[in-house]
Amino acid sequence: MPTLVKLFSFVLLVTTTYMFPATDSFARNVYVDNVGGDDGATGEYVDSTAERSGPVKTLAKALRLAARGDRIVLKKNQQPYREPISLSSGRHSGSPTMPFMIVGNGAIIDGTTTVPERLWEHFKDDVYRFRPSRLRYQQLLLDGKPLIKVPASPAANNPPKLKLLEWCLFHGHIYFAAEKSKRPEDYKLTYSKEQTGITLAHISHVKIIDLTVQGFGIDGINAATDAQDVILARVTSRGNGRSGISVGGASSVTIEQCLVGDNGNAQLQTFDNSQTRIYDSQFLPKSAPAWIDRGGRVYIDGEQVKGGLEKIGDF
Repeated sequence: MPTLVKLFSFVLLVTTTYMFPATDSFARNVYVDNVGGDDGATGEYVDSTAERSGPVKTLAKALRLAARGDRIVLKKNQQPYREPISLSSGRHSGSPTMPFMIVGNGAIIDGTTTVPERLWEHFKDDVYRFRPSRLRYQQLLLDGKPLIKVPASPAANNPPKLKLLEWCLFHGHIYFAAEKSKRPEDYKLTYSKEQTGITLAHISHVKIIDLTVQGFGIDGINAATDAQDVILARVTSRGNGRSGISVGGASSVTIEQCLVGDNGNAQLQTFDNSQTRIYDSQFLPKSAPAWIDRGGRVYIDGEQVKGGLEKIGDF
């Protein structure tokens, strides 16, 4: 009889294990180093090891290794991470007590690429132009920082007048005003190659901290569809073609101590059925309104607001 009891207990333990295969205790760190990492490594340790258990090189590899409730931990290097992040499905989710995390440590995710010298052509005076591969939204950065974009009317016959180091997107070309006796090739200019920096869809309990997202053609961060209980903390989203942060599709996002500015159409845009909570953050209205309200509920420091705002935060 004791043998049967032991056997029953063993079967019950195995069955319970398969019914509930993962708990918070299984969460781990996956380390990423885009300079010294190795995508053949396991990502278990922050430093490289002879057993190849050190950091991986790319965010894409880290996302393939990560499981529910894990933390992807980036090393900050002088070289930005030039690849987007897409979090989707349950394996990139967490729990209320242990969220799935991306820990940036001050690193930069950059969606731009260098403008090939052969693409530039002289327009007139000190203005040059080139035709980017993606036309609807764009950004132009100098030394990794967004330049001033001048609005251009599609109905006009000519691009607007540009001051020194300003640019515009007009009739399928990017126009750039250089200094006298200089050409665009003399500058470290980059433009948007990738479309969205961080895409969040069908996930829950996610936290992204200490990260800069810049230079993407559409949005820096897009909570696109059913992204629940997302927290953005100490995140900077700048110089993206459409918006710094976009929240829609029944998503709920909390924005804490973030800085959002120099984005093309809006610093923040919200859509129907979404919920956005903002605390102690700045949305700089220099290039576009702080918030464009296309629906959803928005709370600033706990108070619901409607209709969009030209600025958010103290400057």
